[in-house]
This record gives sequence, C-alpha cells and structure tokens, in this order.
Amino acid sequence: MTARGRYAKGIAKREEILQVALDVVAEVGYRKASNREIAERVGLTQPGLMHYFSSREELYMEVLRAKDNRDLDRFLAPDLTFDGWLAVIAHNVSVPGLVRLFVEFSAEATIPGHPANEYFVEHYAGARRLLTDVIERAQASGDVGPTVDVPITVDIIIAVSDGLQMQWLLDSSVDMVERLTRLWNGVLLASHRPAA
Repeated sequence: MTARGRYAKGIAKREEILQVALDVVAEVGYRKASNREIAERVGLTQPGLMHYFSSREELYMEVLRAKDNRDLDRFLAPDLTFDGWLAVIAHNVSVPGLVRLFVEFSAEATIPGHPANEYFVEHYAGARRLLTDVIERAQASGDVGPTVDVPITVDIIIAVSDGLQMQWLLDSSVDMVERLTRLWNGVLLASHRPAA
C-alpha cells in the first residue's frame, strides 16, 4: 500500500472514531464515555485509538468540532435563518452528553494555556459569523428592521443560548427553544422601532 493510501485510511479511521465518539458521548456523557468502548466499536485497541489523538482532551475537542460540523451540515446549511439556529438547539435536547461536554470544556477553556482554548476561540468566531449572516439575511428580506445593532444582538443570542444550555442541564423543564424564540421575537419587534 502506498503512503498516500495509508494516509487516506488513517483519515477515514479518524473520522470513524469521531463519529462513534459523538454517538457514545451523546448516549452516556463525556465522563462515562470510555476509550475502551469507543475503541471496541471501531475495532481498535485503546493504544490503537490513541494513536490517532495526542490525548483524551484532544479526542473530545475533536468530538466538539465534529458536532459543530454535523450541526452546520444538518441544520444550518440548508436553513441559514434563526429557525436553523433553533433547530440546533432543539437537537441538543436529544444529546445531553454532548451539551454537557461543551459546557464543561467551555468553562475549562478560559484557563490560560488550556488545550480547549483554541477550539472555543474558533467556535465563537464561527458562531458570530453565522449569526451575523442570519441577521443580515433577515434584514435584506425585511424581517429584521434597520435599527438592530448586529454585533451586540449576535453576542446576546450566543450568551443566552449558552446560558440556557447550562440551565437546561440543571433543570430539564427549561424550554430553550421557547425562550430563544421569545428573544428573537423581541429583536424583530425592536428592530422596526425608530432609532432613539
């Protein structure tokens, strides 16, 4: 087998590991997910699994990246509207282990030098770009009025989304989609008012 063939197989195996790890974390959560179970599901030993990742932290940061890509492809690429954003939030209810992983790692990423820092800087930059596009498209269609401050609105939506995820993990009766829908409706209403 050529080096190129081995490289392609390695990329494919790494992708398979990430998809399996996504499923395992979604089912049982990050703290209960074991490298052994993931390795068994992909036909590897534990040392074989870790050949593809430098550490357990890197594996789970890549799981978060894979979740972002999956959510983008499944919910936002076909519907770059606030409804697409809400679809991601609604889906998160079915994957509490991944939500918990995100919340735990996001807090730890604020520690200087933490390996998750780079991922979260990229994640939030991407979320800001995406929501900016959502709002600007809604402005172009007339749904969002001209008086909205786009960067501030984007930051508020992200902050509320993240805060609601934490509240939902503590109390599953918190309806994240309903609360974000109310926030969005308030943005729509306020954006058509004349500037003060």
